[in-house]
Amino acid sequence: MSRLGTFSRRAVLVGAGAAAGGLVVGYYFSERFRVNARLKDGLDKGQHMLTPYVRIGQDGVTIITPRADLGQGAYSVQAALVAEELDIAWSDIKVDPGAPSSLYYNGRVLSEGLPIAATNAHLRPVAEAISQIGGKLLGLQWTGGSSTVADAYHRLRIAGATARELLLRAAEKQTGIARADLKTRDGAVIAPDGRAFSYASLADLAATLDVPLNVKLRDPKDWRYLGKPMPRIDMVAKCTGTATFGIDIRLPGMVYATVCANPHLGGALWGYDDSKAAKARGVLKIVPVKGGVGVIADNTWRAFQAAKLIAFDWGEASYPASTAAMFEEVKASFIPKRRDSHCKDDGDVDAALAGAKVIEAEYSVPYLAHAPLEPMNVVVQLKDGRLDIWTATQIPVFLVKAAREMTGLATEDIHVHAQPSGGSFGRRLEDDYVRQGIELAMAYQGRPIKMTWTREEDMTHDFPRPLAVARMRGAVKDGQVDAYDLRIASPSVTASQFGRLGLSIPGPDMAIVAGAWDQPFRIPNYRVTGYRVPELVPVSSWRSVGASGNAFLHECCLDELIRAAGADPLHERLRLCSHEPSRAVLDEVRRMSDWDSKPEPDHARGLAFTLSFGVPVAEVVEVEKIGDAIKIKRVFVAAEVGVVLDPGNLKNQVEGAVIWALGHAMNAELTFANGRAVQTNYHQYEGMRLYQAPEIKVAALETTGEEGIHGIGEPAVPPAAPALANAIFAATGIRARQLPLIKTEGIKFV
Repeated sequence: MSRLGTFSRRAVLVGAGAAAGGLVVGYYFSERFRVNARLKDGLDKGQHMLTPYVRIGQDGVTIITPRADLGQGAYSVQAALVAEELDIAWSDIKVDPGAPSSLYYNGRVLSEGLPIAATNAHLRPVAEAISQIGGKLLGLQWTGGSSTVADAYHRLRIAGATARELLLRAAEKQTGIARADLKTRDGAVIAPDGRAFSYASLADLAATLDVPLNVKLRDPKDWRYLGKPMPRIDMVAKCTGTATFGIDIRLPGMVYATVCANPHLGGALWGYDDSKAAKARGVLKIVPVKGGVGVIADNTWRAFQAAKLIAFDWGEASYPASTAAMFEEVKASFIPKRRDSHCKDDGDVDAALAGAKVIEAEYSVPYLAHAPLEPMNVVVQLKDGRLDIWTATQIPVFLVKAAREMTGLATEDIHVHAQPSGGSFGRRLEDDYVRQGIELAMAYQGRPIKMTWTREEDMTHDFPRPLAVARMRGAVKDGQVDAYDLRIASPSVTASQFGRLGLSIPGPDMAIVAGAWDQPFRIPNYRVTGYRVPELVPVSSWRSVGASGNAFLHECCLDELIRAAGADPLHERLRLCSHEPSRAVLDEVRRMSDWDSKPEPDHARGLAFTLSFGVPVAEVVEVEKIGDAIKIKRVFVAAEVGVVLDPGNLKNQVEGAVIWALGHAMNAELTFANGRAVQTNYHQYEGMRLYQAPEIKVAALETTGEEGIHGIGEPAVPPAAPALANAIFAATGIRARQLPLIKTEGIKFV
């Protein structure tokens, strides 16, 4: 039994006590800046870790940014939170993701998986307390769930303020000047007479002082960086092509590799003939790995070409061979023994439907690949009992655990060098590609090996977002929605993904109904039920996880009911909404889109709302009917994020989320035939084209302040697809009940 399983059975009681008595806060503060030997490993002479997030040496100040940067600007926002309190110049900031450590646990990411709605003001503190305890017990250094900002907001500011206080106290001891008379500015302590003492000159002494337990944080009105547009730390490097991603790593003596694994995911390898590949130019060694074969060569291209020469005898997969057969398995799961959750059941749905004209519909969403621009890759070197791993990852501590299990090495002999990622969308929450690299390094020790997947290997060996089916029954009364019964069946992301990491999760998987069960609508008779489908294709988290598909299922079904009632889609949602921040974003998007005005000729608008990851988001998509095709013209987005730390990056994140979501809604699906993924590259998995991109307007509300602070990388994804589908219905009368939308007869895009 995993530690998480043990923890979960007692979590509610412990969490409730923590929320009431401050246990979590006290426990965190008592250990928050314990710097263990693991973090000190590799420090140069004269370098000191004043807190786990601040390293100071003669080369200046380096801010440790342990949450992975996947293109979302995580390094920059983490750096800003520390720098704001530490008082260093933005131009002087250096960042380092640091060594994997349980000290960098994520205390917020587990809260979304608990059956406690974000709108439940009484129990939400309990959910957050449970998440803090779970993250701490598991040492869950994890980037995901749009949790970076929410988790880091207080912690990293305190880390910066603590380091600053240590430096001020060191200056007091060194100069004899009272602490109250000293100031800081841009990486130096300033004396009343104008003398400046660099942080580097004070670091030796500061490192010997006791860490203060209470520090004062800056008033937001005095912020220099937070709340204002900030140039990203990596902007120049990315704009000039000098940024180093995992795939760009070059080391002396490096060799190159690729892997071919069974395309029937999870299937065995019965045998292979590598006689032609072994003779190919540049091939150094051919190595069997779990479920496949690796080719090591003197460059990547030659490894790719040699791999094509291997003849394989693949075993079959355990799941049904075709997408159609998998959907039949999903549809067969609407039975009592597969009921997984039943957390929303207001009123008496059965009674309300019994005496009404029942409206029924079935909706579906497909598998979706992550398909990041940078395919999976890793550089691994096993030499003289030391293992080094260079890769982009969202789970560095889990990589150390996997490497320890595979090699038998001690933790201190395993070194993960986290790299920026050329996209992920959740894909780098997995360790399969790293395990393959370790297998190759164990078979070919001494030299660094760069293992890179081909694009085809990457597409066909993904852990996709799961497919799902929803069945809706509803009724209207007196021009209003009166009953809404939504049943959703899907495989469990949580069981599949966490199971591969060696963790068992008791209880329901809230991802199956995320973005549906917890929506803030006071419908008189309202029920959402989740059904767990037996695992088919192994699945994983995809940008916005369960809400990514469930928003389409929930919001399109709700739109059908509202239209059947003869009500206005936005005003009926406003009438039903029982959560003030959600009402605020609905009202704001009404204003932004000029919803109450009559659209231009051949134009129509569609609305969708989703509360996910604690963030209510409302989106209006405006489309134009051009002949028999649809043109997406404008998108209006309103979101409540509590505190906007970087308005420029928030806008970028929302725009990217909308483009990502609309492109997938229009065109994309991952299908299976003969047990294999059909789509092998971007020509078969098409996103939105540049000429199709709409104008996007973004409004970020901050009415909930620090209490409502959350991330925005994922919450803007879920409403986009249903808003587009609802706009198409308004424009054409065609009700699309499946994604991608081009599969519905009569829908095409220009």
